Amino acid sequence: MSTTDRQIILGAFIPSSGIAGSNWRHPEAGTDSFRDFEHFRWIAEKLEAAHFHAVFFNDTVNIELDPLALARGPNSVRWDPLVLLPALALATRRIGLIATASTTYNEPYNIARKFASIDHLSGGRVGWNLVTSLGGGENFNLDAHVQHADRYERAEEFYDVVTGLWDSWEDDAFVQDKTSGTWLDVEKMHVLDHHGKHFQVKGPLNAARPVQGYPVIAQAGSSDSGRALAARAGELIFTAQHTVEQGRTFYAEIKQRARELGRDPAHLKVLPGVSTIVGRTQAEAQAKYDRSQALLDPVSFLRSISRFTSLGYDLSELPFDSLVPLPPETFDTNTHKSRQKLVFDLIRRERPTVRQLFNKLTAGGHRVLIGTPASIADDFQEWFESGAADGFNVMFSGLHQGISDFTDGVVPELQRRGLFRREYQGSTLRENLGLPHIPNRNARR
Repeated sequence: MSTTDRQIILGAFIPSSGIAGSNWRHPEAGTDSFRDFEHFRWIAEKLEAAHFHAVFFNDTVNIELDPLALARGPNSVRWDPLVLLPALALATRRIGLIATASTTYNEPYNIARKFASIDHLSGGRVGWNLVTSLGGGENFNLDAHVQHADRYERAEEFYDVVTGLWDSWEDDAFVQDKTSGTWLDVEKMHVLDHHGKHFQVKGPLNAARPVQGYPVIAQAGSSDSGRALAARAGELIFTAQHTVEQGRTFYAEIKQRARELGRDPAHLKVLPGVSTIVGRTQAEAQAKYDRSQALLDPVSFLRSISRFTSLGYDLSELPFDSLVPLPPETFDTNTHKSRQKLVFDLIRRERPTVRQLFNKLTAGGHRVLIGTPASIADDFQEWFESGAADGFNVMFSGLHQGISDFTDGVVPELQRRGLFRREYQGSTLRENLGLPHIPNRNARR
């Protein structure tokens, strides 16, 4: 048994397209999971019964027009998470609901209003995954994607405007005194009147202040700019490391950055992504993984990875068992800088063949962990107790069986070791994560 009171946080990544990669071909996959709300309801209810802290949905605002990739995989359509979350808020009672919303291709007022509203619908269980997007300019009156530095500069100001709007009303501003006829104490209304480089927003927000003060802020960027934003604003830090040593380094650095900004490092919860394949035996787990890999089209997948990481050459054109050429010494991309570095570092460290790299990157660059409930719990415990993670963002493909394998196998094993809770501790996402309610910056103290 673990002797510490600190326990693992478990989040679940669920693709907003319903199912990831080639798993739509799996015999157990529903044919319409990408547009069937009941698919998502089942997942949320299953994860809530297992006491997961939160379920997280990604998003994009563009489509990569590669005909082969579009023909082979479920990359063309997906749910808008800010439509999906309100429905799931009414279908669940305790689990947190986190949605991606871009700061590059949205406006602060709309985002502040939507998240405040959903926080009330859910009783204080919503979180915002604050991202700058990997593409999409062509759909928003631009010729190309906004440059990385400009996106993060805008994101910093976007966050300031949104949180300022959430502080439009003090928590007790709406007195609703029927005798006097006073609905609102106008002294407790605060007009933002923001004038910045990217935004001019007067306010106040025409939505009640969120139940949690602010929805929980998740942040997933691991580039220098992403880490700076995470240290300033992030509370759930989604990241991708492949070794426990890398995890410890990132964990210590992001906590130190937060400390230097005057934040309590305990208020940043670091959750590396990990894709788990669970079997009653190691052989059974490996067979499940191999069966899933056999459904994946190598050419379209390798082409996609080559583009995604700006590799400079097309992996799909190389012999499957040849060594992956070393990437260039100097490199840059305007999309996913941290994932590019992760893949380049992996190639240099492990010198894999194309086949080995293909097998390692099927979870979008996140770690793939194949094993039994006990061996996966061993791995989680090592990362958690050695200071590499506060918990994990478990990357599910969307297959119901894969979710059941984890909730019915790994969760009980973690609970047996005292590493994971058996009940929800509170009613809001902040309470269940051990994060404080955010007071209104304008309230008289």
